Amino acid sequence: QVQLVESGGGLVQAGGSLRLSCAAPRTISSINAMNWYRQAPGKQRELVAGISSGGIRNYADSVKGRFTISRDNAKNTGTLEMNSLKPEDTAVYYCNVDRARHNSGRVYFELWGQGTQVTVSS
Repeated sequence: QVQLVESGGGLVQAGGSLRLSCAAPRTISSINAMNWYRQAPGKQRELVAGISSGGIRNYADSVKGRFTISRDNAKNTGTLEMNSLKPEDTAVYYCNVDRARHNSGRVYFELWGQGTQVTVSS
């Protein structure tokens, strides 16, 4: 099964920063949009930020001005820079891409990462 690889989660104090990274396997030649979701205990998964293949960004209201999403189209990688973290940002963060084209020609509707834990202490 093709899966994205995430890294960068951890424990940080409120007000601190973390940077999450996401990489598609080398067998993926192109991707459309890249998104970051998060899921806190007992809550539904929510979209945090997204970036189109053309670089158009969108953010959840709760993270606007604090989080920055970016991507490298040549490498099929992306990052989520998180600043001024709050305890309510604590969640498992997931990278997601849609319309990922495999070297074989197959197109995956979407791919997910395994998730990375972000914990913000007060």
